Amino acid sequence: MKHLPVLYKEIIHALQPHASGRYVDGTVGAGGHARGILEACAPDGQLLGLDLDPQALALARETLAPFGQRARLAQASYTSISQQLSQLGWDAVDGILLDLGLSSMQLDTPERGFSFQHDAPLDMRFSPQNPTTAATLVNMLEEDELADLLYRYGEESDGRRIARAIVHARPLQTTRQLAEVVVGVSPRKGRVHPATQTFQALRIAVNEELDSVTEALPKAVSALRSGGRLAVISFHSLEDRIVKDFFREQSRDLVNPPYEPIYEHERKAILKEVNRKPILPSEIETADNPRARSAKLRIAEKL
Repeated sequence: MKHLPVLYKEIIHALQPHASGRYVDGTVGAGGHARGILEACAPDGQLLGLDLDPQALALARETLAPFGQRARLAQASYTSISQQLSQLGWDAVDGILLDLGLSSMQLDTPERGFSFQHDAPLDMRFSPQNPTTAATLVNMLEEDELADLLYRYGEESDGRRIARAIVHARPLQTTRQLAEVVVGVSPRKGRVHPATQTFQALRIAVNEELDSVTEALPKAVSALRSGGRLAVISFHSLEDRIVKDFFREQSRDLVNPPYEPIYEHERKAILKEVNRKPILPSEIETADNPRARSAKLRIAEKL
């Protein structure tokens, strides 16, 4: 399945790319959003694309080849944005995009182990350099740790029952083996496959996704010039809550009231929320690309 960049028009509108601007796509994937940004900031705007996934970067190089030196790519996490910009000699940028979703390309590559639709090794790593796979967690964690992981990262109400079943069935090495264990103890919830939240939880844990978002957001804001914008697309409530809370906190003044110090450091607001409520895909987009249906876009502008 071809990877369709989610909320494509909304991202271009949000970042407002312009000539001579500098932009970062921190999750460049196959380069769909990046291409749109580079087209919009012609003739001399530049973009740095980051991704941990070497397969994604190979596709992005093909997609962005027509833009020559205007497009720079690096195999790196968006948490390293400060170092990456320093290496390029960029002191600040005009816009940053973080598309936190799992791409169709990754989901549809069976050997990556992201999906229970195919029987494949329990991998789920964005980067092959990551020593921890889903199989590592499934087969090595204690039952209580596994149950906590499923509840915290998958919001799985049957987490304890699933964890107990996994421990009894170990060792598990493939996606199908794991999915069958989950199906055996957890009923189907409407149209959602019973293993969906378990697979989400493991993927988030393997790639430390929530920690990465929490670490990257202040770095991204620091990298923006005044008036620059940060656009973040999230695909589940855990990520969206982190982004929402960060934008809200950075959008208000921290001023101590008389006689009652609360904040260690007083400061003026750093960001302005461009949209208080998340922007959602249109019905037309979700009809064309069902995987976009859970996407939420939040935008903030640096003051």
